[in-house]
Amino acid sequence: MPWLEWLSLFVRWFHVIAGVAWIGASFYFIWLDNNLRTPPQWKQDKGIKGDLWAVHGGGFYEVAKYAYGPEKMPSTLHWFKWEAYTTWLSGMALLVLVYYFGASAYLIDPRVMELSPAQAVTYGLGFIFGGLAIYEAACRSPLGNYPKLFALFLVTFVVLICWLATSWFSGRGAYIHVGALIGTIMVGNVFFNIMPAQRKMVKAVSEQQDIDPSWGAGAKLRSVHNNYFTLPLLFIMISNHYPMTYQHELNWLVLVVIIALSAWIRHFFNLKHLGVVRPSILVSGAIGMALLALWVSFPRNTLETPQVNVEQTSSTSIVETASNLSPLEQQAFEIIQTHCVGCHSAQPTDDIFRIAPLGVMLDSWEQIDGLASKIINRTVVTKDMPLMNKTNMTEEERLVLLAWFEKQN
Repeated sequence: MPWLEWLSLFVRWFHVIAGVAWIGASFYFIWLDNNLRTPPQWKQDKGIKGDLWAVHGGGFYEVAKYAYGPEKMPSTLHWFKWEAYTTWLSGMALLVLVYYFGASAYLIDPRVMELSPAQAVTYGLGFIFGGLAIYEAACRSPLGNYPKLFALFLVTFVVLICWLATSWFSGRGAYIHVGALIGTIMVGNVFFNIMPAQRKMVKAVSEQQDIDPSWGAGAKLRSVHNNYFTLPLLFIMISNHYPMTYQHELNWLVLVVIIALSAWIRHFFNLKHLGVVRPSILVSGAIGMALLALWVSFPRNTLETPQVNVEQTSSTSIVETASNLSPLEQQAFEIIQTHCVGCHSAQPTDDIFRIAPLGVMLDSWEQIDGLASKIINRTVVTKDMPLMNKTNMTEEERLVLLAWFEKQN
């Protein structure tokens, strides 16, 4: 449906804008906090714990952080929360529009698990909010007081969610659900911990009461968690363009490695902001990424169907499939087999695409029927498929596809 495509476009666009604002603010404040320096004594006498000077956009800026708070609460106080909230809300809306409305096409892979659309959506929501509950429980438990043990828990948690998601959903759907869970954890850190702690601090300063140091420490810890989650989340946001990752037979392990390496690389920059430069972190991270790319690029088994002798079986399969279809469906099936399956197949024969683009495969009538609206949109409405019309699909063939789609709808 064209209106759904347009809605998806605008929601995706807004999601990217909101995400840039949120992640940019996160990076800035971690950088700011790590670059504060001890101020002169006269500033310390005013309660300033650290300050920083910067130049940008033709002007000088001075930023100060108070140990307690200002003597008088300013009339205008800027809060940073809606960047997080709008990113999450638009991301969840996009998840519903693309993966839940299109569960049969993008979320369900019968080779992984047989699920109905309703079951897949239920599993997806349970995965996201169940994961959030586990993370929150761990943070609020005594485990949160032991950084090394908590780090071990986080590693185990990441491995488990990556494996579980790829055991339930299609590779593409699994990756996006891991991303949705990480994003939900990040916004949960803002909503459940950072913002309540800041409200308590503001109230205490306004009423000239003591501030509990644990408020700021807890909020700072959750901000640090969010900081390390950002690079993995950014990868997952673009992962649907790179099927060689999520269609790998060990796609869960590929995702775990990418999350670990990107968080490790982020650690280099966090240390750098503190004045500690360790090139070995950046170099080892880059080497790790290169080795991962080499491993993923090696010939392997994938989540797709097993290798078969195409010459001996393809013609028979097409005849058997077509015999169960109406004449118009037979025509549509043959057109798609001729013009689309070279790329969108478990075993692509195209000279460029060795893995089905976006994980979309059209080998069987069930796959074609599940993606009917997408096929029509790309072949009849926008006419950008086949790519560069490499297989010379004619206008008459496009009209046949349109007639098939209109008849079944």
